[in-house]
Amino acid sequence: MKTISTFEQFYLKIKGNRWYWLFSIFCRLALAYAFIVAGMVKIVGERFASGLSEVHPMGAYLVALHHTGYYYTFIGIAQVIAAVLLLIPRTVTLGALLYFPIIVNIWLLSYAVRFEGSFVTAPLMVLATLYLLVWNYDRLRYILPFAQFSDLGIVQKPAKYSTKFPFLFFTAVVLTVIGTIAFARFGYEAMPRNSLADCKKQFENTQKEAAGFVFCECIHTVGQPLDTCLKEFEDFVD
Repeated sequence: MKTISTFEQFYLKIKGNRWYWLFSIFCRLALAYAFIVAGMVKIVGERFASGLSEVHPMGAYLVALHHTGYYYTFIGIAQVIAAVLLLIPRTVTLGALLYFPIIVNIWLLSYAVRFEGSFVTAPLMVLATLYLLVWNYDRLRYILPFAQFSDLGIVQKPAKYSTKFPFLFFTAVVLTVIGTIAFARFGYEAMPRNSLADCKKQFENTQKEAAGFVFCECIHTVGQPLDTCLKEFEDFVD
């Protein structure tokens, strides 16, 4: 309980800071906008990322998902509901709980097929949702496996916020964004990209140009699974 008490003291401190509160508002609006746009595409029956080739690993997945009929629509409805719940102050916690498993799934999918369309945004959205969950700890803690609870209760909005700028926190936010972008750019030696031309461009004038071109053709022309193309690429390099 000592650890929990220490955390709750810190929690009360950040709940009383205007900058943390503004960041929670930003997260809610950004996350809601992203899911409303993505969800409405599914609700009206359009294929998401329709410009992506059907032989691309992500394109093949999205085509198959689009063909699932009402399941595809259901995903869109769930996304829109989660977004609307985030926009309503009284239902933010419920919205974050619904949002979290959906965005984690998108994040894992993006990394599994190396889809650059959400390779940066998906992990950042996961972190933003986690921030909202922590921000609403006072409401969530009762479903956590604690043997006992403090008398923290539901934390009310302070009469006056602290305006001290949390430099350390926002430095961590900026570094996280930069690190995520850097990983997307340099984390893998072979990325499918969204088109054959973009895929080949990453290998032009490099020592792996020949192997890279074979990899790109494997993805965008032959339409083989990512793992198969990666194995061919690695064998070619070796």
